[in-house]
Amino acid sequence: MYRMMEFYGVGPGYMVLWMLFWILLIIGAVLLIVWLVDRSRNTGKEDFSPIEIARRRYARGEITREEFEEIKKNLE
Repeated sequence: MYRMMEFYGVGPGYMVLWMLFWILLIIGAVLLIVWLVDRSRNTGKEDFSPIEIARRRYARGEITREEFEEIKKNLE
């Protein structure tokens, strides 16, 4: 029985290091999964049609009505 508690000559600190290794590995895996899920949510930029972009620019006041009408005419 005493031989089982000797940790095969490596000492009891070896067991603590293995526990720390597995804890860090699990935390790393969880963080990787969270990062991948978050990244997949943010990669899908909304694709707007050119006319929608022109409408938004007109609504923000970036272009005049005449410019908007010209863009609209060119796109149709």
